[in-house]
Amino acid sequence: MGKYKIQVFTGTALGAGTSNKIYMTLIGSISNSGPHKLKTLTAFWPGSRQTFTVESESNIGELLLVEVEPRPRSLLPHIDDDWFCTKIIVTTPEGVNVLFPCYCWMGRDEKLFLRHSIAMLKTKDTVPQLLAHRQENLKKRRQEFKWSVYAPGLPHTVLAKSPHELPAEVRFSFTREKEFQFTSGAAFMKLKLENPLNGTWNSFEAIKEILSEKPETYEYVENNWMTDEFFAYQFLNGLNPMIIKRCSKLPEKFPVTNEMVKSFLPDTSTLESEMKKGNIFICDYERLRDIEGNVISNQKQYLAAPLCLLFSTQGKLMPIAIQLNQQPGPGNPIFLPSDSENDWLLAKIFVRNAEFNEHELNFHLLRAHLMGEVFTVATMRNLPSCHPLYKLLIPHTRYNLQINILARSLLISEDGYFPKFTAIGNKSMTTFLKRAASSLTYSSLCIPDNIKERGLETIPNYFYRDDGLELWDIIYKFVSGFVSHYYKDQDVKDDNELHSWLTEIRENGFLERSEAGFPKSFGTVKELVKFITMVIFTVSAQHAAVNSGQFEFGGFMPNFPSTLRCPPPRQKGETTMDSVLEALPDISTTINTIAVVYLLSQESADRYPLGHYPEELFSEEVPLKLIAQFKSALQDLEMKIDNRNKKLALPYTYLNPRNVDNSVAI
Repeated sequence: MGKYKIQVFTGTALGAGTSNKIYMTLIGSISNSGPHKLKTLTAFWPGSRQTFTVESESNIGELLLVEVEPRPRSLLPHIDDDWFCTKIIVTTPEGVNVLFPCYCWMGRDEKLFLRHSIAMLKTKDTVPQLLAHRQENLKKRRQEFKWSVYAPGLPHTVLAKSPHELPAEVRFSFTREKEFQFTSGAAFMKLKLENPLNGTWNSFEAIKEILSEKPETYEYVENNWMTDEFFAYQFLNGLNPMIIKRCSKLPEKFPVTNEMVKSFLPDTSTLESEMKKGNIFICDYERLRDIEGNVISNQKQYLAAPLCLLFSTQGKLMPIAIQLNQQPGPGNPIFLPSDSENDWLLAKIFVRNAEFNEHELNFHLLRAHLMGEVFTVATMRNLPSCHPLYKLLIPHTRYNLQINILARSLLISEDGYFPKFTAIGNKSMTTFLKRAASSLTYSSLCIPDNIKERGLETIPNYFYRDDGLELWDIIYKFVSGFVSHYYKDQDVKDDNELHSWLTEIRENGFLERSEAGFPKSFGTVKELVKFITMVIFTVSAQHAAVNSGQFEFGGFMPNFPSTLRCPPPRQKGETTMDSVLEALPDISTTINTIAVVYLLSQESADRYPLGHYPEELFSEEVPLKLIAQFKSALQDLEMKIDNRNKKLALPYTYLNPRNVDNSVAI
């Protein structure tokens, strides 16, 4: 017997409140209190905290669960009035506060069982009522979250065609307003763009006049995009810092000779000696080979599958040779900086178009968005809400499913942006994505391994590497402390929920390709820590690196063309400035692409920066202390990056922790 004080917290999002009647039952180790109506003279308003008293006529024992049930008021039986409850705090008769995290939507006549906030592995979850709740929690989730095959050979997706079809547990505060923000119409309004009659650009100056207000980096790109130094800089610190690698031996398909490039090397040096020194780098767009171009406005579009050779000298990276297709020979010349200005410029533009496809589809969509979706669905289906890894990972899944559903609807569907305004179109896009997915490896998602594999440990001024490795180390230390608190090596081996989670990621993300190097099981805490670090890094830091600069680096179309309207030149000396302009995307394609890259790189008003966990999911001292240390380490890195950037003509800001979201939220 005794009185329990109940504090009920309602979320602040639009529509979070409810006028429904709320019934609550306290479930203990001996019995339960029976349902009690939480009597209130007003509704549960957004942002409110309301206090109630529940009196139990019998001793319920140790408080384990809270059952919450919204019921319609008799005067408003047909009004849809979902409620977003954030948490409930129950003070027992003994004066102990027990936290019950909720953070999800509840509809009327929907019973929700909340468990106290103490994280627990299944092997240590011995109370029958809690074990039963754990099993029921997973059973319900597996029914609600189902896998779907978007296209054979690609990572699987959640089964839902609209964000509103998603289960309440992940709907968060995703509103129709946010959906509107994810439309090109919103971007047109914000940028004051007009959808003009179609036509060809007559000058680069005309393209610069599209926008009247531009970020500083955008203007820097406009003013420097033609220079070789900035062209090469972008392979390290632009939208796609992932494709460049050290070249120790030229591939046979790229027969660059010393005679061709000797004028770009030191007087006494050779191409072979510079390769031995580790100063030669290559970008190979082989995945674009033989890709058929799209048709836009009844006009054929074109792509290339280039190879680009670069030389690092005196702290600068410079391009020294470009071949626009994979098969060498007549009709596929190797372009050099010493060629005519227009020949060299058009060759670089074809490389930048190849960058558009590799960046948007492989390194952005596939490796961040789609892999993030795999991690999210596997987490929801295999880790109950009381599992420590669920509590650790759930903030890093926020909005991922909603954003991906909208992307499939608005960007890569048959009538979306890619079929309408890119050279790769729809059918070829799927071909390319399958090739990209077949090259996806575990090590490529782990930045320390990836940097080493690409031979980029020492190339100077590679800020993506510098900041990324520091972020990886900070996340790793945080995850290591967290996992070590809940697991010993034997606990890792015994956690069948964990191994089911891993199996679903392997089957639905890496499609069980043995060559991907993906772990089949975890045997040690160290193995688990690395994997969890990879998951968090992928959806936070890696996504920020390839997402946040899309408008700044890609808004000025010649630097990031979504399509080209002429085939790659088959010989030198024929390109004029007029033919360069004619090759560029038409005016309509340009305007629509600006709108899309703007939209894809905008921060949401309710963003959660990396390390910010507003939801109170933990009450134990150790995880709370680790979160505080994590935040402190991120703040130290912020200051370090700020101090470095003060010395740079073009600051690299995308991996500054304050600019990194917890999740793939846009």
